[in-house]
Amino acid sequence: IDFVLSYVDDKDGEKKQERRREFEANLEKAGLELETEDKSESDDGKTYFLKIHAPWEVLATYADVLKIKVPFKASDIPHSQDVPLEWISKPFRLPEHIMHPEPDYFTSPFDKGKIDFFLINDKDTFFPPSTRNRIVYYILARCPYFKEDRKDKDKKGIKRLLSNGTYTAAFPLHDCRYWKRARNAECESERYNLYKHWARFLCFYKEQPLNLIRKYYGEKIGIYFAWLGFYTEMLFFAAVMGLICFAYGALSYDDNVTSREICDPNIGGSIVMCPLCDKKCSFWKLSSTCLSSWNLKHSSDNIATYILLLLLVLTLFLEFWKRRQARLAYEWDLVDFEEEQQQLQIRPEFEAKCTDKRLNRITQEMEPYLPLTSKCVRFCVSGATVIFWLSLIVACIIGVIAYRLAVFAAFASIMKDSPTTKIQLVGSLITPQLATSVTASCINFVIIMILNFFYERVAIWITDLEIPKTHLEYENKLTTKMFMFQFVNYYSSCFYVAFFKGKFVGYPGNYSYMFGNERRLRNEECDPGGCLIELTTQLVIVMAGKQVWGNIQEAFLMCNWWVSRKGRQQPENQYSRWEQDHDLQNFSQLGLFYEYLEMVIQFGFITLFVASFPLAPLLALCNNILEIRVDAWKFTTQFRRPVASKARNIGAWQEILNVVAILSVVTNAFIMAFTSDMIPRLVYLYTSGQGSSMTGYINNSLSIYSISKIPSDSMPDEGVSPAWFNNSVITTCRYRDYRYPPGHEKEYSHTMQFWHILAAKMAFIIVMEHVVFVVKFFVAWIIPDVPSEVKARIKRERYLIQEYLHNYEVEKLKLQLSTSFIVEPNTENCTELCTSTDKHEVLSECL
Repeated sequence: IDFVLSYVDDKDGEKKQERRREFEANLEKAGLELETEDKSESDDGKTYFLKIHAPWEVLATYADVLKIKVPFKASDIPHSQDVPLEWISKPFRLPEHIMHPEPDYFTSPFDKGKIDFFLINDKDTFFPPSTRNRIVYYILARCPYFKEDRKDKDKKGIKRLLSNGTYTAAFPLHDCRYWKRARNAECESERYNLYKHWARFLCFYKEQPLNLIRKYYGEKIGIYFAWLGFYTEMLFFAAVMGLICFAYGALSYDDNVTSREICDPNIGGSIVMCPLCDKKCSFWKLSSTCLSSWNLKHSSDNIATYILLLLLVLTLFLEFWKRRQARLAYEWDLVDFEEEQQQLQIRPEFEAKCTDKRLNRITQEMEPYLPLTSKCVRFCVSGATVIFWLSLIVACIIGVIAYRLAVFAAFASIMKDSPTTKIQLVGSLITPQLATSVTASCINFVIIMILNFFYERVAIWITDLEIPKTHLEYENKLTTKMFMFQFVNYYSSCFYVAFFKGKFVGYPGNYSYMFGNERRLRNEECDPGGCLIELTTQLVIVMAGKQVWGNIQEAFLMCNWWVSRKGRQQPENQYSRWEQDHDLQNFSQLGLFYEYLEMVIQFGFITLFVASFPLAPLLALCNNILEIRVDAWKFTTQFRRPVASKARNIGAWQEILNVVAILSVVTNAFIMAFTSDMIPRLVYLYTSGQGSSMTGYINNSLSIYSISKIPSDSMPDEGVSPAWFNNSVITTCRYRDYRYPPGHEKEYSHTMQFWHILAAKMAFIIVMEHVVFVVKFFVAWIIPDVPSEVKARIKRERYLIQEYLHNYEVEKLKLQLSTSFIVEPNTENCTELCTSTDKHEVLSECL
């Protein structure tokens, strides 16, 4: 059974019955064999099952149409030698019968007229199940459900029949139950092997049986799991470096002079800071931020080295993945696949909606096309829709910023200094900035999840509106739009905290306000420990929240698994294979798309903002180790068997990863220069005359303002200021900036140190970007995308295939001539020669 369709009779089903009759009649005309299982024999007593079988003639015909490559001769190209010290990786390897190593064959596109050229031992097993269900689905997707004399010839394809309820499901069958082997010894138990050796979490340290995954699910799903495994291996090295960096910062806490000065009651305790908001915020002491200042160490000397190493690992990951991908494309016979897919596999929706025809220059056949005017109109509508929804994200972010500004004063008035030491400790842990950042991040995450719900549908709608010609073009367009939405949706709040918050504050007496001075929403400042703390908070909440939301969705699958356990208590003859698969969840055509999207968004989090949270790769590693096995478990136990499809690479995701990797160099350079205190600390270190000591840096980084010059609108209300504040004694307050003090001839204008630091920041960005980009492109240049061994094998194989095809044609021509040759001798010698019983001698000599 190559495919199964299910349907349920309902009272208003006359039109559906007519569609089914015409559709099934046309399927039989195409050569498929159909068998209907009556509802009385089904487990629920109301579902009909239409079982479809593709005989040899149909498979051969469409394998020729689709140019499916099949073996014709065992390969005689020697394999490379085994890697030395293979015993080291032995504990991580799976048995040979599970890894499913296949003999290496020369392959060629199937030609029905050259059946004797191919290695056909058994016609029933010559095409594997994945190829068979791909051929049957190709027929189902293009089979009409109208009579030949009717005009509505756009009504065709199983997709439309599923959408209008004519059929309830369409799926290929799994080969057996996953929890035990098939009773029939001749029946393959590939699903059982996948479940036992791949989908169980206890196998997390084992390699993935990629060949078996590819054979059972098709190349497209095989490529996904190969990429996910390779990406997880990269995360291991990045996580180790991040853990070392974090541990170094934690262990060297006592050496952090900056933190010690902030926490010192004689230094940080004597520095009075200006209010952080109008009216509701009081004057405060710098020592109240003792704990949060610990983050400063992570933005100092060791983080730069870590960033450079991480970006190098990312570069190596992308380059080595290209090599791994090229090797898989060769081993899985996908080297020339993309061109075939572009030319042959036109989407049924494109054929149905595009009534205009024109000649294809390549195939020299008439094919549907979309006129330029219609294409431009659709593109403009699509572009306007994208701009509108991206603007909606920006509007939501502005709303969250307004929330932050509005509630900060409320938190500040609640969290006043208390004479009780215990409450002071709690207040130092939960500052108004931290409370505002956490609540705003949670609200932002909820908005992200809500917008994601709409973005998925909007992206699909506008991609359908553009009517892409091929499946590959459809997926690439949808991928680009969806990632654009997700990129702005997930990262915009992080970009705000990293690059905009605290940069447009002004100074006491001349503060900047959002929406104008009348609204009195004063632009917020960074936490005294730096904006990196808030960026880390934002990053952790969004990453962790996304993971929790994913776990909730997995929990629903677990519930479905618990319900589906009823099948284990029923014998096979009462609970048939097609009924078991019908009760599973459908794996949509975009199912793999969402898996890629989840991982690429995670890749962006750990690369774009890793300067703020070196442990992000470690969290991603732990998540991905679990993700591989959870995805394997879902594919093996919870989803119907997907229709096999081919793909030679990860498609548009490859370019997206490259763009994210390049952008991460820029973002991390700006984070280190403008968000962290690394550059100001280095400038002070080399210009203060203190040698290698950072003593006095805190006092140097804070400017002075006269309290008497603070406008009344910005002064704290009565009763807000703490008990220790006495305005007759304390006449000045400090703020984060480099400005001249009161009484100076350039009062409150920027000092020369400000411009030195700004120049150092710009120089650092330019140098870092150039160094990283030079290293990146040099590494990309010295590491070829396709290994030389693979290139040589591809060229050798193509040469041998042409030679074998040539010899086959010559032999076939000789055989045809020998059976039909008629000799009319003119001489005695020729008469004697041409009457020889050796036909080959006749051909070679007499001719």
